[in-house]
Amino acid sequence: MRPRVVVGKVVGAISTLAFVVVVNFFLFRIVNDDPVESMFRGRNLTAEQKERLRQQFDLDGSRFEQFVAYVRELLSGNLGVSLQSRRPVATEIAEALWPTIALVGTATTLSMAIGIWIGIRAGWRRRSRFDVGSTTFSMFTYSVPDFWLAMLALGLFSVQLGVFPTGGIEDAGSTATGLALLLDQLHHMALPCLVLAVAYIGEHAIVMRSSMLDTVREDYLQLARAKGLRDVEVRRRHAVRNAVLPVVNLSALNFGFVLSGAIAVESIFSWPGLGQATLEAIRGPDFPMLQGLFLLFSAAVILANLVADLLAGVLDPRVGGR
Repeated sequence: MRPRVVVGKVVGAISTLAFVVVVNFFLFRIVNDDPVESMFRGRNLTAEQKERLRQQFDLDGSRFEQFVAYVRELLSGNLGVSLQSRRPVATEIAEALWPTIALVGTATTLSMAIGIWIGIRAGWRRRSRFDVGSTTFSMFTYSVPDFWLAMLALGLFSVQLGVFPTGGIEDAGSTATGLALLLDQLHHMALPCLVLAVAYIGEHAIVMRSSMLDTVREDYLQLARAKGLRDVEVRRRHAVRNAVLPVVNLSALNFGFVLSGAIAVESIFSWPGLGQATLEAIRGPDFPMLQGLFLLFSAAVILANLVADLLAGVLDPRVGGR
């Protein structure tokens, strides 16, 4: 990929992030002009107490002064203070970050690997029994809401069969450490991870199958067969290599959405990740927390989109040479 193209994409990503910062600041102030009034509604606070709270959460001063203070604090890594916990938003997000990466990141990786394999085989053997069955399964999982699958799995495997815990990241009151603690956490993560993986498989399988169907019609595959290459080599060395580009872009973008968590699934399984943190902030409402989460989610998607564009340029020189 040409350096000027890379620089252009990086500048575009930075510009988009700057626009998000502006929107992120004004959006929550348009939705609610005084977060202190919303957070402490129903409480008999004096005017002096409310003013001290506004000063504590940098809500005093004009909009421009608040925006300048917000950008200054943002550049120093300060995302503000949570209205609910009175702790730094960055600390709250950091504690919920790794549970979400472990759960949603693992589920996304599994669904990507399985979905790509299904799509390759289904697209290569069009109208076979595997193609019909896998396409039906993929369409079903793609259309079914993940929260419905989560409730179904929770009721069957946790409540009825008792195979998996009903929620949380570890047993309440557990004093386990080391390997025992890790196994306990993996046991709690297994069912929500399976639910998310099944929910995401269909998307990768459908895109990969469609890309394979377009690729198998190309003349260069017939030429490869004419050279004496076996069918499995034609598929692996030529068909898959050229059909995988749309799935790479999709996978990169999906990893960008990993940090947003899975609000419904994390809530159903009481998983202490960013999705659960988002739900609790909405219930608050905790505007500094929502503002920090929104910025994190947006930055993750922008970065993933940049990575997808750069990968597309590496995998397809026609894209990188523009």
